Amino acid sequence: MHRPPMPDAEAALADELSAVRPDLSAAYAAGLPGARAAVLTRLWRALAHEPMPWIARRETGADGLTLHLTDGRRLHGPRADPYATAAYVTDVTVDDGSYERSYDRPALLMTALAVPHAPAFAAELDDSVASLALSRANQPAADREPVADWEWEQRVVDGHPYHPNCRSRPGFSVAEQLAYGPEHRPVVELALASVDDCLVRGEWPKWLRDEDRFLIPVHPWQAAHVLRLPPQEVVPAHPLMSLRTLALPDGPHVKTALSTRLTSSVRDISVYSIETSATVSAFAEDMAARTDGLLHVTRTLGAVTAHSPDLAAVLRESPEVYARPGERVLPVAALASTELPRSPSWLADFTRLALGVCLRLLDLGVALEAHGQNLLVVLSATGAPVRLVYRDLADIRVSPARLGRHGIPAPALSGRIVTDDETTLRRKMFGSLIGGTLGATAGSSAVLREALETVVRDLPRTPDLAALLDEPLPTKALTLMRLSPETPGDIWAWLPNPLVSP
Repeated sequence: MHRPPMPDAEAALADELSAVRPDLSAAYAAGLPGARAAVLTRLWRALAHEPMPWIARRETGADGLTLHLTDGRRLHGPRADPYATAAYVTDVTVDDGSYERSYDRPALLMTALAVPHAPAFAAELDDSVASLALSRANQPAADREPVADWEWEQRVVDGHPYHPNCRSRPGFSVAEQLAYGPEHRPVVELALASVDDCLVRGEWPKWLRDEDRFLIPVHPWQAAHVLRLPPQEVVPAHPLMSLRTLALPDGPHVKTALSTRLTSSVRDISVYSIETSATVSAFAEDMAARTDGLLHVTRTLGAVTAHSPDLAAVLRESPEVYARPGERVLPVAALASTELPRSPSWLADFTRLALGVCLRLLDLGVALEAHGQNLLVVLSATGAPVRLVYRDLADIRVSPARLGRHGIPAPALSGRIVTDDETTLRRKMFGSLIGGTLGATAGSSAVLREALETVVRDLPRTPDLAALLDEPLPTKALTLMRLSPETPGDIWAWLPNPLVSP
C-alpha cells in the first residue's frame, strides 16, 4: 500500500480542529479511514461507469474490475455496483507495467492518474474526505426520533450518495463548517440586508420589509466572504440538507444565495429563477393536483433579488404543511437514518408511489428532478409511504408539446426550463429518480431490480415506461463533469439497467 503523508486538507482540518474543537480530534482521526473508503467507493463507481476519454476499455473478471487506460496503465479494484451505497472500496491498484501501487486515498489516486484537471479535482476529493470525517465525528447518539422537519434533514450526514465530492466544502473553515453545516445541528443567524431596488415575485412578507426597502435574508458565509456586509439585523434559522436553505422559526423555508461550490455547483440564485418563480410555482401546483392527491409541491411564497445572483432569496412552504396528524414528512435521503423496517414490500410500495407519480407527470409534460433532496415522502403512523412532496422547482423541465397533447395550456415560460426533447426530459426524471433516489434507497442493483420488477408490470404502458424497460439508465456523469470545466452543462453516463441486466 502506497502511504505518503496525510493529504493537505486532512492535515489542515486536523490542525484547525485542534484549535476550535479539540474534543473532536480523536473521533476525526478515527473516522478518516472510513471517510476515505466512502469517497473512494464513489470515485470508483465513476471510473467504472462514466465515459472518461482516457479509459480505453473495462474488463470484469472473477477477481474484480480492471480499467485499461489509453496510456497503457491499468487500474484494478472490486466489481462496481452502480447502485451500491455502502463503502466497499478500500484501495485501488495502479499498474504501469513495471510497478504496482495501491491507493486508499482518493485524492492521491487522482493525483497519480495525472489526467487533465486532476490536480483541482484531487483537492476537492481531499476536502470531501476531511469534511466527511468531521461530519461523522460530530454526531450524537440517536436517542429520539426527530420532531421538526429540519431535524430529519440534519440526520443526513454523508451527503450525496454517489458523488465523490459528497462533503466537499471549499472556502469553509472548520469553524464555519461547524457553524453552518446542517449535520452539525447549528442555529444559523441570517443577516437581513436592506435593499431598495429589487425584483420581487409573489408576496414578500411585511416582516421582511423596512418601509419601502426590502430585507433579504443572507447566509452569514455569503455576508462575510462575498458581500462584505457590515453587522446587520439577524434572524435565527436551522440549516437544511442543502446548507443554503434554512427553516425559519415560524415555519417557512428560505433559500439563500451562497456563492461557493458545494458538491458540484455554485449555489447562487439566478435572476432568471426569481423572474419565473411565481409562474413555475402556480403551474407546478396545478400539475400536482392531477396526481389524485399523491403529490404536493411546496409553494413559492415570495422571491426577491437585488438584480444579482449573489443577493437573492426565495421563501417557500415547509413540507410539514402536507403532513396530517400522526404522519411524518422527510426527505428521501433521510430514510437511511430512520429505524423503519425497509422490507422488500416497503421498498416496492415506495417505488410504486414514486415511479408512478413521476411517470404520470412526465407523460403530462413535466420532468421532475426527483433526487433524494428535492423529493420527500409522507409516512403514515405505521411508516407506510402514502404521498410525496416535491420542492425546489428551479430545475424541472416542462414540455409544451406534451402538455398540448393532454389539453393543458403551457405556462408563460421560456429559457432552460422549457424543452420538448424526449431525451432531455427522460434524462432529467430517470437520472434523478432511478439513478439517484430509488437506487440509493435500495442500496444495491439486486434490491433495486427486485423492487422495479415488482412494480413496473402494473404501471400504465407509456412510451416513457417502454424506454425505462428497454434502455440503459441515464445518470449525470458527476465526476467527469468536475474533470471537464471547459464543458458547460450536464454530461451523461449510462448505467446498467437492473431490469434488463443479469
